[in-house]
Amino acid sequence: MNKSIRSQLSLRLSKPAGIILFFLLLSGSSSAQGKHDTTSYIQTVDIKTGKIDTVLVAKGDFEAPNWHPDNYLVLNFRGKIYKLDLDTKQLTEINTGSITQIMDDHGLSPGGKWIAITSFDTANPSKKLYKFSISIVPAAGGQPRKITTSQDLSFWHGWSPDGKTIAYCGGDFSNLDVYTIPVEGGTPERLTVTPGLDDGPDYSPDGKYIYFHSYRSGRMQIWRMRPDGSQQTQMTFDENANWFPHPSPNNKWIAYIAYTTDEKQNHPFGKNVKLRLLAPKTKAVKDITPVFYGGAGTINTPSWSPNSKKLAFVSYLVN
Repeated sequence: MNKSIRSQLSLRLSKPAGIILFFLLLSGSSSAQGKHDTTSYIQTVDIKTGKIDTVLVAKGDFEAPNWHPDNYLVLNFRGKIYKLDLDTKQLTEINTGSITQIMDDHGLSPGGKWIAITSFDTANPSKKLYKFSISIVPAAGGQPRKITTSQDLSFWHGWSPDGKTIAYCGGDFSNLDVYTIPVEGGTPERLTVTPGLDDGPDYSPDGKYIYFHSYRSGRMQIWRMRPDGSQQTQMTFDENANWFPHPSPNNKWIAYIAYTTDEKQNHPFGKNVKLRLLAPKTKAVKDITPVFYGGAGTINTPSWSPNSKKLAFVSYLVN
């Protein structure tokens, strides 16, 4: 989703607002892009030392890095998916067949064979203006296969450790909740039913929990539950607005993005944010980056290195 358009319109970005801006991007806004020039800093941070390395500086709004076991990052940029080789720093487009309107909710399956993608669903016969579905495509590129078919709004966020189930945010604008669905397709199972936004579900690597963020307490905080939706438990209790929890592959940490201001149920671009780590056993929290300019697109999706030592993320500069 286009950051320069967001900045031009000064809109706060929730999932519905993001959808509106996604369409603005697709239609093209030369006047907005003429006034703002976004630079993406694709970076990694060492969780032990805090050392930040900049992998690539690129014009435009690259978003949501996933870390493939073969040492490359998967990102989206203006409706398409790209591969960024961490050794050569080369950026190449991944073929996604008939789907070319992809959002920043995408991620690699366990082992890295597949990419789950969220895209505008042109084939959905619903008369609603906003229609998004989840598909999977080979990580090497190819024709996608649609997973979700029974809802107008479905936004991918996590794979189960065995690769057989997908967790996602879905429903309608009035109350988006957490669902799961088999990768082979089928009937979705709704796991949350509370008022307000429940979003960003991601499985722990042992499969015992799904972590997510929720506004049910009156401030966006990190929660977790069993894969069947039971034992929903709040994990963070602070003044930040906390989004997108991602368990590390070694199951020792939960990484997430924290807004330093209360953004209610929105996750806007262009705010002061930081990356933090939560220890699941003690609920202790620590910063792993200083505050930087980011937000939506920074770390929407799982971005841990396979060895659990680093995280990939994106910070931004808008002129």
